[in-house]
Amino acid sequence: MKLSPLLLVFALSLVPPCLADGDMDGGLFNLLKSINTAPEHAEHPPELDPKRIINESNSFLKEREPEMTAEEYAIYEKVTIMLTTNVDLAVKMLEAMVNEKEPPSPAFEFILGNAYYAANQPETAEKCYRNAVKRYPNFLRAWSNLGVLYYTSGRYADALPCLSQAVVLGDRDPVNFGLLGYCLEKTGDTVSAEMAYLQAVSGDPVNTDWKEGLLRIYIGGKQYGRAEPLIRSLIKAKPAETRYWLDYAGILLAERRKVEAMVVLEEAAAAGAAGPEALTLLGDLYAEQNLTEQAIAVYEKVQGTEPARGAEKLLQFARVLIAAERLPDAEQTLAAVTGELTPAARIMLLQTRADLAMARKRWPEARQQIEALLAIAPLDGNGLLTLGRTYLEEGNVPRATVAFEAAYRIPDATYQASLELANIEVMNRHFAKSAEYLEKALSIEKTDTISDYLARVRTLARSEADPGDPWKTE
Repeated sequence: MKLSPLLLVFALSLVPPCLADGDMDGGLFNLLKSINTAPEHAEHPPELDPKRIINESNSFLKEREPEMTAEEYAIYEKVTIMLTTNVDLAVKMLEAMVNEKEPPSPAFEFILGNAYYAANQPETAEKCYRNAVKRYPNFLRAWSNLGVLYYTSGRYADALPCLSQAVVLGDRDPVNFGLLGYCLEKTGDTVSAEMAYLQAVSGDPVNTDWKEGLLRIYIGGKQYGRAEPLIRSLIKAKPAETRYWLDYAGILLAERRKVEAMVVLEEAAAAGAAGPEALTLLGDLYAEQNLTEQAIAVYEKVQGTEPARGAEKLLQFARVLIAAERLPDAEQTLAAVTGELTPAARIMLLQTRADLAMARKRWPEARQQIEALLAIAPLDGNGLLTLGRTYLEEGNVPRATVAFEAAYRIPDATYQASLELANIEVMNRHFAKSAEYLEKALSIEKTDTISDYLARVRTLARSEADPGDPWKTE
């Protein structure tokens, strides 16, 4: 929602300090209003009629804004066009009017501020504006321009009193209220920000910037009842804006209205406004509702635009299905993973295929997938663990031990490998060695279950010759 510096330059540089009644909306205010539907994208500000530039002593703003002296106005008339064509020369000509003996009028300070800002000298422009409002506290446009200067520099706390003072002096322009609302929001005063945004929206109901500000406040305050009609209004104004659809779905999810959220995301997809993030969310919702075919179809769409993300979501879904023992659905999901995969996705695919084969007790098939994985990534800890488990299921304890020992040396797999090796040593009645592996596991992650297991193994190590039941508790 940040205003273009170019916009501010032209707005500040073209307008003298005194305008007639009919010209009140001709300066910074009118320029901003004319493009307020998307100020950040404006490249060329509208031209102002030179005849609007006047300096009559009986102008409407006579009691609210100072006037230039005749000499100052004469030089201003000469340089006004230069402010848009040769700003450096214009600044030099304006500076030539300033002398130490007699300070320039507040009105001329205002014009100097405009020129300095146009010349990309914001610090000097700030000084001029501050001098102008200090000497003429009711100088409305100087306060407003100073506030916009701070706003475009991200100095929202400094912009606040300036924009507020402009309101006090009579500025009821929606843009000023909108900027004021944003500054209040950024400084944490959301209650006042809401009031300012409401003023902005009431004066300019088609401006989406101010509605977005209100939306942020309502969502941040969990006022979903107020946020919902607002987001619908934004979608109606900009139906191709993906983030609006996501916001709408997010509001519905916050209220646990998941089915309605799915409908909204489907509408976004039908309107061509659902990007990968929206589609991913839709797929996740389908997956959560056990709508496997719908989830797969959506993830495939994601895969078509962002192959890496789509493949990852399909693989994650397949693993969830395997854990839930929905093996045919998992197989269908894996079949949807197509196209060129990243190395990480390729490893994940092979691992998931192996997990599916393990779930079906097809040990050779699982081992084939894992061996293909380890050919790509020989130090993959999870792959080594799976390899060891396939051998263990077939009763090949020596080979299983070798695989688990290799996994033990991989930091990410040390914990699980320690438990596997501890179990093997118990089977081999090497209780002291089993205890060492359990101690290692507990040093990584302490759990009551493993602590109890270790205590029992230690008991076995001390009383191996006792014919009683070593697992018996007192």
